[in-house]
Amino acid sequence: MVFRIDAVQERLLRMEEVIHELKELSKLDRAALRGTLRHMWAVERGLHLGAELLFDIGNHILSAQYGISPSDYRDIIEQLAAQGILDLALHQRLQGLAGFRNILVHDYIRLDPNLVEEALAKAPDDFTDFAMAIRKWLDSRG
Repeated sequence: MVFRIDAVQERLLRMEEVIHELKELSKLDRAALRGTLRHMWAVERGLHLGAELLFDIGNHILSAQYGISPSDYRDIIEQLAAQGILDLALHQRLQGLAGFRNILVHDYIRLDPNLVEEALAKAPDDFTDFAMAIRKWLDSRG
């Protein structure tokens, strides 16, 4: 696979949009958030899209730059940390993201609204820090 910096940068820009929208949604109080299905769907979609972008960026970097084919979403986080792209603190914060993404996609019928609210509280910072780590890695490449 050929490394495409433009593909990574395009996904980082999309991630910024997702982060902005999640920050706006996080300003809603609990009653407003749960008051309409529209808000919960928007949060769930934003969290899902942010996770997909993160995994897509990570997988592209690992495959194209390091010749690593991660075995699953969780392995993408592990391998990014192993390559020094993610620091230990961010690595630890992102460890549950693969499982949460799978719940959003496959187990949405039993999705706990409390879990969604917890993820919404953390995701903007986690996604922002991930984007910063990727930009730092890109800058280090010269």
